[in-house]
Amino acid sequence: MENAVSIRKLSKVFGKTPVLKALDLDLKKGEFAVIFGPNGAGKTTLLKLISTLIEPTGGSIIVSGFNTTEDPEKARKEIGMLSHDSYLYRDLTAKENLRFFGQMYGIKDKELGERISHLLEDVGLVTKADERVSTFSRGMKQRLSIARALLHRPSILLLDEPYTGLDPGASLVFENILKSPEFQESTKLMVSHDLERGFALCNRVLILNKGRFVYDGFKENLSGFEGFKEECGPMMA
Repeated sequence: MENAVSIRKLSKVFGKTPVLKALDLDLKKGEFAVIFGPNGAGKTTLLKLISTLIEPTGGSIIVSGFNTTEDPEKARKEIGMLSHDSYLYRDLTAKENLRFFGQMYGIKDKELGERISHLLEDVGLVTKADERVSTFSRGMKQRLSIARALLHRPSILLLDEPYTGLDPGASLVFENILKSPEFQESTKLMVSHDLERGFALCNRVLILNKGRFVYDGFKENLSGFEGFKEECGPMMA
């Protein structure tokens, strides 16, 4: 099966501090992998590198056949990113934000209008479509961020603590969208501190600690969530 993401000897140094150390990782198309690990392990840095928000110090990242350093624009079109930062413009309305990002991705006007309407309905923001994001609650911004991340039908979803700020209803909406036929075959890489929820969603578990992967395994080979905690818990300390 073809890889959606291939990482080789990836390193990142901030100043004199090494954050990631010669990482290798292959994600197959359609995999849902979750990265666990302690604070400061390098999890968010890894997602930022894959999404081209920052550049690596060494090594390479290939996203759907595109090198993120050599062809960052082509790589970005394959990626949807949901993180702590909403990446929304406060002075624009919900609809204006989505239209702006849709135009950046080159979505044609007719398709974009339909896509915006569809996603605003999915995330429960139809009645807020023409209101400025500056008036939104944290939860509403996160709902709109979900729509932004999925707008261009990305083949790869990068999810950095996606449940932050989501109320229970929005969390259910988010999970239903991920399980929908439209995104069921997309490749998903999620960073999470919520062990139980992350374990329930994924089919592959990764543990990052001190800039290196210390565990990489498939959920089917673990004896349930309790078995996962017993086997992998010490690695996250």
